Amino acid sequence: MTHKVFWDDPYLCTLLTRVASVDGPRITLQASIFYAASGGQESDSGSIAGQPVLLAEKQGQDIVYTLATDHGLHAGDAVSVHIDWPRRYRLMRLHFAAELTLETIYRDFDGVEKIGAHIGEHKARIDFALPQPITPQLAAIATRVQALIDADSAIVSAFADAATERRYWEVPGYCRVPCGGTHLRHTGEVGRIALKRRNVGKGKERVEITLLEEDAHD
Repeated sequence: MTHKVFWDDPYLCTLLTRVASVDGPRITLQASIFYAASGGQESDSGSIAGQPVLLAEKQGQDIVYTLATDHGLHAGDAVSVHIDWPRRYRLMRLHFAAELTLETIYRDFDGVEKIGAHIGEHKARIDFALPQPITPQLAAIATRVQALIDADSAIVSAFADAATERRYWEVPGYCRVPCGGTHLRHTGEVGRIALKRRNVGKGKERVEITLLEEDAHD
């Protein structure tokens, strides 16, 4: 099982560890700060032993990294893992902006169902099964989400069940949500956001989330 240091400290961008296994271009590590795509959040980008990671995949409780076929690594080798920190931080900020938007929409619409999500480096989106357009309520939703961000509340991230690696985030007094992503320490780190509605088909609504003045946080 890969020790997922990105849960212990999602702000860490360099780690010394060892190769756990090698299968051609695919390797696993004893410990890693390199997040693999899950729950809609994109993988980190970066390198292992100075070599670009081409693909990061969850495989049970391991994370498998694909490098170039001539990587030359062996099980037991000491390696340094580096991630692209500006990218990670934008993903963390957009991830939490999307989480707060989702929770706010759940409170505004009875029976709303999330049917998709994607957290990228420059934009996040959440898709819902919803019979009516969300547009009339979108400005009010954005105002409430921004108020939650501006409150700069502490964000708790922890295991609900360590054996099965089930995790959650919580803003005490607001909500607790199952999630295994990488999370900020305080809501205020998200910064200013903008919400936009997209029509993706009958009975479906998409809300896109972007960061404003995002370079100020990098």
